[in-house]
Amino acid sequence: MAEVGTDDTIVPALFLSQVDRSYPQSDASLDILQKADFALWPGEMVALVAPSGTGKSTLLHVAGLLEHPDEGEVFIGGAPTAKLDDAERTRLRRTEIGFVYQFHHLLPEFSALENVVMPQLIRGLGTREARKRATDLLEFLGLGQRLKHRPGELSGGEQQRVAIARAVANAPRLLLADEPTGNLDPGTSKHVFRTLTALVRASGLGALVATHNLELAAQMDRRVTIRGGQVVSLD
Repeated sequence: MAEVGTDDTIVPALFLSQVDRSYPQSDASLDILQKADFALWPGEMVALVAPSGTGKSTLLHVAGLLEHPDEGEVFIGGAPTAKLDDAERTRLRRTEIGFVYQFHHLLPEFSALENVVMPQLIRGLGTREARKRATDLLEFLGLGQRLKHRPGELSGGEQQRVAIARAVANAPRLLLADEPTGNLDPGTSKHVFRTLTALVRASGLGALVATHNLELAAQMDRRVTIRGGQVVSLD
């Protein structure tokens, strides 16, 4: 098994070691990840650029503890996860991992502020502290004047920024984003990406961003793809 890190004080936000993932088919198995290794460091943004069908979603699901690898280990903040039961994996997702998808999936009956408060309450944070953190996050993302607006009253870019705030509300160490600007026009996409980048830099979390937008991918710290079941560098 590969080393997680040589410095005990600095460990990857995410580390995949020799990860295999395959899916059974009628006559054979479909091998998606094969002895895949990958490290994502705190404060780093890495673009995952891969054609459909090569395993991009599988990699994100395994990294986000939504799927179990067949072999290998997934470390979150240096902690191994292979032997965790479902309840422990759920707790880790809730506290250590944030997810952003192409579609925002906000709760339509709640305001922007309430959407960001909700995951904090689920974690057990008090209402006053949760509202303070949610307000600070939304103001940081330029939504200070939109706190009481429901998703239907927000633009697409504003909705996605609320989704980003919700994803990091519990101060995770890892952010996994699947085409976070894919449903936006080019101008809005650039604005949302700038706010996401600023948030990553300010908070020090590690972000793995799957995208087909090569212009945005080029602005991240590194670009990787999936080739032959391996995570390989494009830089």
